[in-house]
Amino acid sequence: MVAPAMTAVGPNTDSLARITEIARAAGDAILSIYERGIDRSHTKADGSPVTAADHAAERVILDALSSWDASIPVISEEADLPPYDIRATWKRFWLVDPLDGTKEFISRNGEFTVNIALIENGEPVLGVVYAPALDVMYAAARGLGAWRTEANGQPTRITHTRPSAGVPLTIVESRSHGSAELEAFLSGIDVAARVRIGSSLKFCWVADGRADIYPRLGPTMEWDVAAGDCVYRNSAVEGQHASPLTYNKPDLRNESFIVGGPEIRATAGAA
Repeated sequence: MVAPAMTAVGPNTDSLARITEIARAAGDAILSIYERGIDRSHTKADGSPVTAADHAAERVILDALSSWDASIPVISEEADLPPYDIRATWKRFWLVDPLDGTKEFISRNGEFTVNIALIENGEPVLGVVYAPALDVMYAAARGLGAWRTEANGQPTRITHTRPSAGVPLTIVESRSHGSAELEAFLSGIDVAARVRIGSSLKFCWVADGRADIYPRLGPTMEWDVAAGDCVYRNSAVEGQHASPLTYNKPDLRNESFIVGGPEIRATAGAA
């Protein structure tokens, strides 16, 4: 018997379905620890927390991606980062944050996600953001749009329409990372409402129209943003939204960025 052909990795419907399955399996690994309520966190060298759930989800994701196509390299938050002279030759690779929003996991508010994105030539072309405790899945692929699936429901296409200039804006912002720079930025625009939520769900709330703009005027890493950025880019009614974010930089740190709003504003150090 001839074995069935493996799904070609790329921005296609089969890959979109497969990446959501991988994210759901990683989410199950997280929930098996989260629901017991006994996970303890440790502090990494950069001062951020890490838990057993981070490592459990990463094992699930890395094993699944390797089984799918071992030729595609992976950058994951909890793994060693290859030097840039090696990464610079990559045309495509995976960017993974197995548990984004570890602080939200520790505080048990449910606002943490599994983030997986495929980067091709500096652009996230396939991505999934899964919030296992909320049982909501956001997934997107270049040319296929952005989609939200809640619980056992059917995927629903989501779109973000940029507001007109001068219209009061609904802001989505980090629950854990406020800043004086953000307050200064907001003082200069007409704000209708401010909504705080953890993890990369902020990108998704812009993508599905719950918020108009997400300003992050503080540091992030590429694995924090790639999957959510993919969802946002592909939430345009037609084509893609522009994004200030780029990938596989010598330093994977982003200093600041703004997505959504009437237009993409220039941001220092965002790309």
